[in-house]
Amino acid sequence: MNRQAQAVVMLLLGGAVLKTGFGDLYLRYVKEGLQPFLIGAGALLVAAAVMTLWYELRPRRVTPHGHEHHHEPRIGWLLILPVLGLLLVAPPALGSYAAGQAGSVLTAQNSASDYPPLPAGDPVDVSLLDYASRAVFDQGRSLTGRTLRLTGFVTPGPGGEPMLARMVLSCCAADGRPIKVGLTGAGPSAVAPDTWVQVVGTYSDRVAKDAVNGADVPYLQVTGWQEVTPPKQQYE
Repeated sequence: MNRQAQAVVMLLLGGAVLKTGFGDLYLRYVKEGLQPFLIGAGALLVAAAVMTLWYELRPRRVTPHGHEHHHEPRIGWLLILPVLGLLLVAPPALGSYAAGQAGSVLTAQNSASDYPPLPAGDPVDVSLLDYASRAVFDQGRSLTGRTLRLTGFVTPGPGGEPMLARMVLSCCAADGRPIKVGLTGAGPSAVAPDTWVQVVGTYSDRVAKDAVNGADVPYLQVTGWQEVTPPKQQYE
């Protein structure tokens, strides 16, 4: 592949990175705090591509022997296709399939010696990771007597029953792992996987084991639920 082709591929790749970084699309791949680095990387790719094209397309001196420059096979341009795919097709955020293939992130390292009281006012919004940690490691003491509201996507449990889940990122989607909460009571029993729902309920002392890694999976006693639009930030 000649340098002109390399520069075009690099230009398209940098443009795809910039397009992803300046919108909300990047949140499907990396944590929010990495946006400046993503934009910087895209800008460097574009700048390098422009400089390469300028160097390659400037007028050239004819060699004393009149030799012509032979270009590499045109099949190298097919390398542009994956980059165009990145530009034109936006893969969705990790969902129920990824959640079903990985074990819950709720392990002993998430525990803490003390959990502060939840904010005043019911129902109170609680993240899935916070609810699961309080339910398992605090034995639900800070949850008892409160009406709780959790938001996540539906994923099938081991027996096909619906569970609530969200993916937790350490850095990017490549290391994403799910946090899972079982649902008992009036939960969304006939909802397709990957449907985003908001459930309202109370603490339940029921705990199951994740079939993938054996981690504890706490339950929520559901009193009501509704479908919601997927949030801008789909990961925890």
